[in-house]
Amino acid sequence: MLKRILLLPALVLAVATAQAQTWPQKPVRMVVAFPPGGSTDIAVRVLAERIAPALGQNVVVENRTGASGNVAAEYVVRQPADGHLVLATADALASTPHLYKLAFEPAKDFVPVVQLTRQPVVLAAHPSLGVSSVAELISLAKSKPGLAYATSGAGSLQHIAGEWFAKLAGVSLTHVPYKGGGQAVTDLVGGQVPLGSLGNTPLLPHYRAGKLKILAQTTRARSASLPNVPTYEEAGQKGLVLEQWLGLFVIAGSPPEAVARLNAEIGRALGEAAVRERFAQYGLEPVGGTPEQFARVYRADYAMYARLIKDLNIRLN
Repeated sequence: MLKRILLLPALVLAVATAQAQTWPQKPVRMVVAFPPGGSTDIAVRVLAERIAPALGQNVVVENRTGASGNVAAEYVVRQPADGHLVLATADALASTPHLYKLAFEPAKDFVPVVQLTRQPVVLAAHPSLGVSSVAELISLAKSKPGLAYATSGAGSLQHIAGEWFAKLAGVSLTHVPYKGGGQAVTDLVGGQVPLGSLGNTPLLPHYRAGKLKILAQTTRARSASLPNVPTYEEAGQKGLVLEQWLGLFVIAGSPPEAVARLNAEIGRALGEAAVRERFAQYGLEPVGGTPEQFARVYRADYAMYARLIKDLNIRLN
């Protein structure tokens, strides 16, 4: 009888271990909410390649773009919650529910797995504008109301950051939304639009080449990719802090072991020097952390964007 009692804990542990190893049972699909070749796509593909051997399954990356990431999210949420389908998306998942009429509720229908990266939205100026600081821009904007600034789209974090800055600075700016960041960057570099509130990644080569000036960044601390550029708060715009992030989510109801395993393997990959160096090329700061930590980031951003979209009167059209 004593022998049987002593064997019981070992049996329970063996069963629990076997259950934890039941995932993944087939290839893992990562659905990227943005086009191929962008920083989100590149980051996810780098990580997918790294974690596949550890998972013992192929990790397939596919792109489903449109509606600020909502096309991919709606596709994923309609699939079986078995943990084999992962949504790779950005902070728009916290802001678009306050702008679009969605067929799903992100806060209820998805479970955060891990935050992959963070990066700033930056305020960039064409050299022809003749400003080198936020203070100089504010002075110019007060004398010339209506200066145009480009973003990758109405309702984007870049739009929110631009309107937030204008309100705090007490200036009037004209928003010029583009259908994606590519043409916005092209027109900014070409001088067709004098200002841009855009992601740092596509602007870095032009900034380093002296074709653009970057006046401020939205993160609380300076990004490693822009160590000489002040934050908005350092430039006098108190409280203007937001971070673009990339993260992984699974459908609510997915196996907890899938969340735990994905989080652990991604966390290990984000700690690799080769991965961190690749991300640095695109101005992406690796983050990692627990699912609970990422969930707190998501909840805080969800509430913040609800407030800002209302206070700044952000509209899609």
